[in-house]
Amino acid sequence: MLKKNVSTRGRLESGAPNPVDVHVGARMRLRRTLLGMSQEKLGEAIGLTFQQVQKYERGANRIGASRLFDLARVLDVPVSYFFDDMSDAVQNLSPVNVIKGSVGLSEEPATFEADPMTKRETLELVRAYYNITDPQVRKRVYELAKALAAANIDED
Repeated sequence: MLKKNVSTRGRLESGAPNPVDVHVGARMRLRRTLLGMSQEKLGEAIGLTFQQVQKYERGANRIGASRLFDLARVLDVPVSYFFDDMSDAVQNLSPVNVIKGSVGLSEEPATFEADPMTKRETLELVRAYYNITDPQVRKRVYELAKALAAANIDED
């Protein structure tokens, strides 16, 4: 039997969005940004407003199966892409796991460090890198970034 205070509508007991929905939304944003597509253009492609796209990307609204299928086609990825790289912590915080007892109800949800791969700066850097058409120049930029990172580690 379900515990009385546990949401069955996909949100955590606190009312926060399901971490799985947040992860799927972040993956959607990552792919959209890597393609250089605006929220408005993505919305137009699947018949939504940019506000709805924003809600999906934040995990505030859940994405249904047919919509996820449409998003995968527009973003040119398999549906499984949206679930790739999902940590065990995110999987275990899904309300169904709380209901089943995989995570104790008295535990506080883990705090998550922002994944650097979902930051706008990272996405813009990757897009700019791949816009370098000369392979030798691109290789030099890559080597420069590695050298700078190594120099930063040496200073610590």
